[in-house]
Amino acid sequence: MKKIYTILTALFTATCVYADSTNNRLDYASTKDIRDINPHLYAGEMAAQNMVFEPLVINTNQGIRPFLAESWRISEDGKSYLFNLRKDVKFTDGEPFNAFVAKMNIEAVLANFNRHAWLELVRQIDSVRAPDEFTLELTLKNPYYPTLTELALTRPFRFLSPKCFNQGKTSQGVMCYAGTGPWILKEHKKNALADFSRNDNYWGELPKLNGVTWHVIPERQTMLLALLKGDIQLIFGADGDMLDMDSFKQISESGQFISAMSEANASRAIVLNSARTITSDQKVRQALQHAVDKAAIAKGVFNDTESIAETLMAKNVPYADVDVQTYPFNLLKAAQLLEEAGWNLSVGKNIREKAGKPLSLLLSYNINNAAEKEIAQLLQADFRKIGVDLQILGEEKQAYLDRQKNGDFDLQYSLSWGRPYDPASFVSSFRIPAHADYQGQKGLPNKTEIDEMIGELLITPDEQTRIKLYQKLFKTLAEQAVYVPLTYSKTKAIYSAQLEGVGFNPSQYEIPFEKMSFKK
Repeated sequence: MKKIYTILTALFTATCVYADSTNNRLDYASTKDIRDINPHLYAGEMAAQNMVFEPLVINTNQGIRPFLAESWRISEDGKSYLFNLRKDVKFTDGEPFNAFVAKMNIEAVLANFNRHAWLELVRQIDSVRAPDEFTLELTLKNPYYPTLTELALTRPFRFLSPKCFNQGKTSQGVMCYAGTGPWILKEHKKNALADFSRNDNYWGELPKLNGVTWHVIPERQTMLLALLKGDIQLIFGADGDMLDMDSFKQISESGQFISAMSEANASRAIVLNSARTITSDQKVRQALQHAVDKAAIAKGVFNDTESIAETLMAKNVPYADVDVQTYPFNLLKAAQLLEEAGWNLSVGKNIREKAGKPLSLLLSYNINNAAEKEIAQLLQADFRKIGVDLQILGEEKQAYLDRQKNGDFDLQYSLSWGRPYDPASFVSSFRIPAHADYQGQKGLPNKTEIDEMIGELLITPDEQTRIKLYQKLFKTLAEQAVYVPLTYSKTKAIYSAQLEGVGFNPSQYEIPFEKMSFKK
């Protein structure tokens, strides 16, 4: 902390200059390259996909609003959605957007069913029709209540020019990135930068900026220096793309930059793998819950900018205002539960044993995420106090995801997808083996019942039945102690005082560049 303070103080007093905004282009920095922004796949950065590709409707803080569809009508049985499309929209390569193109895009997504099966809407769409040039009809197998919300997600139901399709498909890559959005990807230098220019033929309100340059800066200290020197004007994200909170706080207090924070929009948690030898024991999982000092994490990692989470979903998430079992910080209780589970601490030893085997667990995290590393280190110290050896393993993201997919972990860091995914899309993914949630739950004796419960709550047309099923689901997961809730996360931004219009979309994965401008 002292070193950071010294560096920042020196830079503030000696070298801080403001960015040259004469070209009216915003320089934004991310630790990650935009990669392949095919809107029908998941390799690309969502913030970049959102700049180029658009949905039929959008999620706002006031609910679902029209977008490429001007209006819609839902049948009485809830199975048919009839959309009236805008007639003034073109892709940036000149191709018209209409119902035939929309149908082509949706069918391309459905053709890659296995890749998109985590999203219940993909399972529920029975057919797509284009009765005329500007009318699109979706017919569902069941009356699925989050249909409009999931059509508005950043991916996969966004629209790509038919000229970009690869032999009529998008599942094996695309030929170009022409969308209908306010930005055009002009240049991409892998792992260096991506240049987006304003789409001057955009059907909606034109962005005030001429363009956005997306700089790839993997090191956060380098990113910080670039901000202080004026080479970039915006840093934005939850934690993967954000400065550590010590730096964030000091820059915020300097008065030379502006900081902003969204409302809490997602949940941080640790998934305990119920299918692994040691953590398959419910008493062990409960003991680990009691051993986590969440207040220390909220203060030490997030400078108290995030509130402590006692439940997997915050109470203000739809259907999540449920009284469930919680596990207050209590080391004596944690030790007692481990004793009951047969893990004893012998005289002269620091780590508990059972049948001669040490109580040693593995937690893996994404090494490129500063917050995850700090959380892992605090958990390691907490668990040591009750005689648990926690091995922490920082891995590159792909290795981390592979381990998640294979279930090769005892504990793994988890961040819920937040609004508008929570809770429906998030719990839907609990049934997909590639996700940590599935791996964490698969050892539970009632996993089959949990999956059936999720399937039913997503498609029941009866609101009271849905409420009861969500209550039962959240109570079951809490009783089984599969998740250690930590904090409710917030998206953060820090930016040049020359910049204005910086805000937050409902989704933590989107950055509303189109609303930003430089002061004149």
